[in-house]
Amino acid sequence: MKDKDMVDEYDFDKSIKNPYIKNLKKSVTIRLEPDTVNYFKSLSRDIGIPYQTLINLYLTQCAKEKKKPEVVWQ
Repeated sequence: MKDKDMVDEYDFDKSIKNPYIKNLKKSVTIRLEPDTVNYFKSLSRDIGIPYQTLINLYLTQCAKEKKKPEVVWQ
């Protein structure tokens, strides 16, 4: 059964690309220490935002401020 509003073919010649496509977040896999994840989860409960969003906000801030980590190998 065909929907009365459906057509056999659509013309996309005048369509435009999504202008927000370059602002989409990129999904990555990252390994974090359990204590680090627990810290951000606890902080996220206090603040009321998801912990992954909180980690992203923190890393975004670090990148904007061009912060460099203090690397200590053990």
